[in-house]
Order: sequence, then C-alpha cells, then structure tokens
Amino acid sequence: QVQLVESGGGLVQAGGSLRLSCAASGRTFNNYVMGWIRQAPGKEREFVGAITGSGGNTYYADSVKGRFTISRDNAKNTVYLQMNSLKPEDTAVYYCAADRFISRLRTGGYESDYWGQGTQVTVSS
Repeated sequence: QVQLVESGGGLVQAGGSLRLSCAASGRTFNNYVMGWIRQAPGKEREFVGAITGSGGNTYYADSVKGRFTISRDNAKNTVYLQMNSLKPEDTAVYYCAADRFISRLRTGGYESDYWGQGTQVTVSS
C-alpha cells in the first residue's frame, strides 16, 4: 500500500518556474518507479516523466525535455518535479503515480494502482 500527496501547483506566467512535490507513505517506497502524469481539460492523460527507485535513471516526454527535472529523496519518501521555462501548453492537473513497471507509467499510468489527488498548474501567456 502506497499513499501519495502532491503539492506545489499554482498560477505562473509563461517562462516562470514551479516545483511540485509528492510525499509518499508506505513500506516499499524505494521499490517503486515514481512518475508524473498530467491531464489538461478535455485531453487524455499524458506521461511527463519518471524516475527509478534508486534515482539512477530518469525519463521524460519530448515536450518537457530540457525544461523539467525529476528527482527523489528516498530518505524523505518524496519525489519532485522541477518545472522551468513553463509554457501555456503545460497547463494541466499534475498527478504523482507509483508503479513497479515504468512501461505502465509511460503509457499514461492507467493501470497504476497508486495516485495522488493531483495539483493544478496554470501557465498564463
């Protein structure tokens, strides 16, 4: 059992930055790949990025490469998403998800068992 809580969303102007946090509880946090998934109004869920259990490998959607950075602090049971150079098209609800298989996160996390409540990110032009 893993419980996830996101925070850090808000309203920011284009070109600005935000850092999202996802606090996790559970005995096996280190065994999970942690991912960020976003969903804009009227659109399907979109994979943003993921980080392996040890933090040794990260993966990003092409649309955010070079702008977003994922990290995790296993001692704090927390994963972060640093978002720089934000664009209006980044506007979405951002969800933190945990899965044992990165492939399921990269396809939108529909099969993943553990999700946070989401945090709204709005980027104005």
